[in-house]
Amino acid sequence: MAKLFVKDTEITIISIQEKDYISLTDIAKAKNPTDPNGVIANWLRNRNTIEFLGIWEYLYNPNFKPLEFEGFLNEAGANAFTLSPQKWVESANAIGITSKSGRNGGTFAHKDIAFKFASWVSVEFELYIVKDYQRLKEEEQNNKSLEWNLQRTLSKINYRIHTEAIKEHIIPDLVTKEQINYVYANEADLLNVALFGKTAKEWRDQNPDEKGNMRDYATLEQLVVLSNMESINALLIRQELSQQERLVQLNNVAITQMRSLVENKKMKLLK
Repeated sequence: MAKLFVKDTEITIISIQEKDYISLTDIAKAKNPTDPNGVIANWLRNRNTIEFLGIWEYLYNPNFKPLEFEGFLNEAGANAFTLSPQKWVESANAIGITSKSGRNGGTFAHKDIAFKFASWVSVEFELYIVKDYQRLKEEEQNNKSLEWNLQRTLSKINYRIHTEAIKEHIIPDLVTKEQINYVYANEADLLNVALFGKTAKEWRDQNPDEKGNMRDYATLEQLVVLSNMESINALLIRQELSQQERLVQLNNVAITQMRSLVENKKMKLLK
């Protein structure tokens, strides 16, 4: 859950299936603090609103019910016509608007729809919302970049621990520099196969136009697991396990930890 602050109004953002939904209730309070639901209801009575919502659902919702939409569109504008967010969602199987009960509850809409509603409330208010939303997204992107770079650095530090274990227990005395590099690369590929399911060469062959290596394109979760695997492999090397035995154990570690991190990420998105 995040917050926008627009002209002394606090606007809540929630995440649904990794998409931002902005509180229409909070936006409506800028127009009528005592009856925000009434503001939303008046907006939903408008024919242009129904038409916009229907087109949005056509574009993004394969389970949208067009017949129900056509019925609402034909009735829109009549004096007796009313439409609540709940009725729109339930009748047309819409996904662009949702309602949330409890603390920080209210009516939420996908950002495309929320910006449209904000422009109906006030063009000036819409511009401020878009500006602050862009600021929020830039901050989130910068934070993700910092987290990724930090984890990439930790992975490189742990790689030193990994190479020291290889040097002490795998590389024999009196070998050439080329032979040493081969051993290091071979052990690095052990981790690559355990986590990514392919060697560095296989990745380069599949991605000839990409710069760097597969680890430069890893997700934050993969980098966390890779960093852990380097420490674990160093320990397994010191225990003098064979490469085949270590591959099995490291692959199990990769599967278990990735599943845990991905599920934890999904749980955060639901909060």
